[in-house]
Amino acid sequence: MYAILDIETTGGQFNEEGITEIAIYKFDGREVVDQFISLVNPEIPIQPFVVKLTGINNAMLRSAPKFFEVAKRIIEITSDCIIVAHNASFDYRILRTEFKRLGYDFQAKTLCTVELSKKLIPEQPSYSLGKLVRALGIPMADRHRASGDAMATTKLFKMLLEKDVEKQILNDFIKHEIQKGIAPKLLDIIEKLPSKTGVYYIHNEKGNLIYIGKSRNIKKRINQHFTGTSTKSKKIQREVFTVTYEETGSELIALLKESEAIKINKPIFNRAQRKSIFEWALYTEKDNNGYLNLRLQKADGRKKEITSFTTLQEGKNALFRITEKYQLCQKLTGLYQTNSECFQYKIKECDGACIGKITSKEYNIRVANFIADNSFENQNMILIDRGRTLNERAAILIENGIYRGYTFYELNYQITNIDVLKTILIPMQHNRDAKTIIQGQIRKSKTLKVISF
Repeated sequence: MYAILDIETTGGQFNEEGITEIAIYKFDGREVVDQFISLVNPEIPIQPFVVKLTGINNAMLRSAPKFFEVAKRIIEITSDCIIVAHNASFDYRILRTEFKRLGYDFQAKTLCTVELSKKLIPEQPSYSLGKLVRALGIPMADRHRASGDAMATTKLFKMLLEKDVEKQILNDFIKHEIQKGIAPKLLDIIEKLPSKTGVYYIHNEKGNLIYIGKSRNIKKRINQHFTGTSTKSKKIQREVFTVTYEETGSELIALLKESEAIKINKPIFNRAQRKSIFEWALYTEKDNNGYLNLRLQKADGRKKEITSFTTLQEGKNALFRITEKYQLCQKLTGLYQTNSECFQYKIKECDGACIGKITSKEYNIRVANFIADNSFENQNMILIDRGRTLNERAAILIENGIYRGYTFYELNYQITNIDVLKTILIPMQHNRDAKTIIQGQIRKSKTLKVISF
């Protein structure tokens, strides 16, 4: 749990400042679960330049509670939390100073969104909160007021969590949680999980990732792991300490995140997925009569494939659909072995490419149409899918045929402006698996919308 805060002060000499306003949002990594916002009577005058900056003046604070009156609530809402702030050293110092005046030693772990932003969103012209969130297309209200700045920091931190593909922030958080006590029971873990689409991460008692998976129903899938009787399920049940997760809304993003996270983190129980899981591929070859044939074969990195599949049966099922959709011949797609006409021709569902009834030129155009529809080579496009909430959408960027990454957005401005889109993008690796996952979802997803640019 994170306590994301912002503090406004009177200004003045170092360690002599007083708090004029404080806002704290308790954040579980996905949403705000509690909040505390209050003006505070600092009992000392506010510097004139601060009044001009924040709009908070001495008259506004006369009837506000003094710090000792809100101290208990601050301790409650930040208890067992990591403190997050933009320029955390300042806010944390101010908070500790106020508690010291009360004779209380306030201590907490901290994270600074300035430092995280410099690492995860490099080369920004400015890392001041206002300029940074504006560059990222994050909406902001009440600049230089605690509630507005804390909420903007919350949205920024949520984006930084998503951009942290190596899961360094998450791993540090898990280690912090582990220090707090004993492992919860399996039923307690399941109870806290959502029945939503996303990626889940299973950690052991050292905080290490031991398994990564994706599901359209995270709670149901974890329950299957915890009740399964396979060797892998039993090992997971013995070693699990906690489960974290990321909702994606989009099944495509869940598949892409799962694939990349496994390759980066190499969990011990994901051995089969560390390398490519797509062992069968679709190729074209021209026969002696000039017709382009589709061939489903074991993947061969030396040959240029159209798309690939995890199993032979998955490939055959897809090939039947492709043959029907593009009016191809089952003999020429390898689905019907014969030396004469195919069975589909006999029942008048094939127009005779198998026996030369239509020209190779006419037939090959159909094959070329299929290849064009299922390849994004040299193409620029944005794939739009459902997001994690009703107001949110997901975007996947393909640039010059290369998968660049994904993001979530609420404002159309964020994706219609390509420079903003690239700034808020969570960068991902382009590889054979990512390309195949995207091709497969374009073929079968009913929610994806493709925008070419």
